[in-house]
Amino acid sequence: MSRNFKFIDLFAGVGGTRIGFENAGGKCVLTSEWDRYAQQSYIANFDKPRGHVFIPDVRQLDATNLPRYDVLVAGFPCQPFSAAGVSKKNSLGRPHGFLEKTQGTLFFDVARILKQSRPKAFLLENVKNLLVHDNGQTFKTILQILREDLAYEVSYRVIDSRPWVPQSRKRIYIAGVAKGAPFDFDLINTPTTQPVLGSILHPQNGSEEVEPRFTYGRYGRVHEKYTLGDRTWEYLQRHAELHKNKGNGFGYGLFDRTGVSRTLSSRYYKDGSEILIKRGNGRVKPRRLTPRECARLMGFPDNYNIVVSDTQAYKQFGNSVVVPVISEIATELTRSLG
Repeated sequence: MSRNFKFIDLFAGVGGTRIGFENAGGKCVLTSEWDRYAQQSYIANFDKPRGHVFIPDVRQLDATNLPRYDVLVAGFPCQPFSAAGVSKKNSLGRPHGFLEKTQGTLFFDVARILKQSRPKAFLLENVKNLLVHDNGQTFKTILQILREDLAYEVSYRVIDSRPWVPQSRKRIYIAGVAKGAPFDFDLINTPTTQPVLGSILHPQNGSEEVEPRFTYGRYGRVHEKYTLGDRTWEYLQRHAELHKNKGNGFGYGLFDRTGVSRTLSSRYYKDGSEILIKRGNGRVKPRRLTPRECARLMGFPDNYNIVVSDTQAYKQFGNSVVVPVISEIATELTRSLG
């Protein structure tokens, strides 16, 4: 089943998982995504072929009346389980994980759909902190439901995106098959060379076609709006020095073209502090990545249309998946099903 299979794309975001599974030969027959800005990006980049269904709220999805499909893919919301999300909610005295009623319980909708439609396989993606959330009890519950209640052969692995893109981004992938041996993550094709940031940055030497929203002029220079303002740069330096004096490792991340970045997050729109790009000598203020560079950092092709504001684009790519990682997993997962 390595080609010409059908899949449904839940919690679709801006379509990174869809691109990955389409690269493996799949056809998407149903999409679910509730965020209206993500919907704008998704609709602007994907045709809606005959028979394709778009349902905004996965909780309203009738799993007994779905188009025929082979694989369910879902990047169910990670905020209730992420280290940053849990820390913030703890500081505010708010529930997290499965106790977070608006997002934390959406996994159970995935389980409901799997139970009622019984696809041949599934792939779920989330933050690596899911493994240790609530002292491992959350993940134990997820595995119990998938293996014992739904009778899928389940395997999982934390994979770092670094072999595919110049970004350290660790995510957990959970694969399940209805029949046969569990999926073997050792089968996926992992690159042996490490790409660097220079491969995704605007070259600014005239070799790249100008994209007026992000670059300008004969040489395709990055617009000055992406350079940090004086106050923001001064604040980040003071903040980093404060934590350094306390013995903490918190602070901004400053990189050149030969580097590999930290994880791009959905908060990048605030100040860009986790991934700042050097400009000239140490006295020159650094800049943020442009949204196009963020798209490249996540493995999106350059023909992906960025139709939302910079703020929304930063949020969307920070919440997305690394496309080539998904492509490799999808290729092997569907091949293993025959």
